[in-house]
Amino acid sequence: MVVVFVLGYLSIALEHPLKVDKAASALILGTVTWALYTFSGADPHHVQEGLLHHLSEIAQILFFLMGAMTIVETVDSYHGFSIITKRITTTNKVKLLWIVSILTFFFSAVLDNLTTTIVMVSLLRKLIDDRETRLFYLGMVVVAANAGGAWSPIGDVTTTMLWIGSQLTTTTIITQLILPSMVTLLVPLIFLSFRLKGNLKRPELEDRDTGVISPKIQTLIFIMGVGGLLFVPVFKTVTHLPPFMGMMLSLGVLWLTTEIIVNKKKKVQETQSLLNINNVLQKIDVASVLFFLGILLGVAALQQAGFLDLVADYLRDTLGNIYTINVAIGLISAVIDNVPLVAGAMGMYEITTPEMLQAASPENAEWLSFFVEDGRFWQFLAFCAGTGGSVLIIGSAAGVAAMGLERIDFIWYLKNISLLALMGYLGGAAFYVFVM
Repeated sequence: MVVVFVLGYLSIALEHPLKVDKAASALILGTVTWALYTFSGADPHHVQEGLLHHLSEIAQILFFLMGAMTIVETVDSYHGFSIITKRITTTNKVKLLWIVSILTFFFSAVLDNLTTTIVMVSLLRKLIDDRETRLFYLGMVVVAANAGGAWSPIGDVTTTMLWIGSQLTTTTIITQLILPSMVTLLVPLIFLSFRLKGNLKRPELEDRDTGVISPKIQTLIFIMGVGGLLFVPVFKTVTHLPPFMGMMLSLGVLWLTTEIIVNKKKKVQETQSLLNINNVLQKIDVASVLFFLGILLGVAALQQAGFLDLVADYLRDTLGNIYTINVAIGLISAVIDNVPLVAGAMGMYEITTPEMLQAASPENAEWLSFFVEDGRFWQFLAFCAGTGGSVLIIGSAAGVAAMGLERIDFIWYLKNISLLALMGYLGGAAFYVFVM
């Protein structure tokens, strides 16, 4: 299973040299690892139950992604993002880099790193004409989205897991992690500010049916689209239902609104291809969704077989220090999805209660104190798991989304962004350890 996963991972990383779409490699990786697990002597009923359990979690991510992509594409079809792009008038490379990165950082905390990346990909297509230059900005979007998601309970899946599991509270997440997260973004930002020079060329956007789409309609769809994305965490908090349910509700309301707008237009037949979500759905990158399915199935198979638990145990036995363990988890999350890594850490270390501290020996009391509610282990785990994935483009949902939507090459990201992301990650980690 490990060999198949590694070979599949390499074929994904070498997608362009091999000329094989990463979705095909991921689907083979995901299905073959589960097939091999069935031949390992495990109880077939247990294997099937495990697969269905993981599939339910994976499906939630996929439906969430599809809903977010559809909402963003709909807002784009109605020129809704022009409300922002019209206000970003600078063509100076450094100024634009700071504006885009800071916007991404705070958007990610309010929406989440995945949704924010999808939005920013669409925005950058309207701001930067040269693709090579745009890729640099997208690389920084990935770093900024992951950094922004780490200090918010709804900004990253792993932080949300620790928040729901009562390892961390909202106040602690924000107050203890916002400054290290800022450092993670500022280090590569400052470095790139000395490298980038001159101005960039903005694309000449085609004027699509400006007579059909009035400024009022553009504003309405933009507000409904962004408002719908913001509504998702509120819906989750109130109903305790999975986030994808809120996303589907937001999509349904936006869809209904667009149907009413289309039906009120006199030239329905002429404008339907632009305004109807049925046609917007054809723009969704299904290959990226299938890539997510395959890679998450593969990780789930390794988790089900116990390989990730072995990794967690190895870290505990060989490293010992909570700061070193978490830094290692963050770097590993650049290769393997951070969700099962955090889930493994949550299962390996239980929350220390006051009674456990009182009963512990003096030698163990100090170690156990790191694992109390809002303890430093949980804080640093949230930071490292959230930001370490930026080191490789397939190490986070934000990176995979950018890779799929803009066809960013794994090797290109490795050469141009990985070192910057690593500098930021280590800088933020050092800031947390020595300052916070």
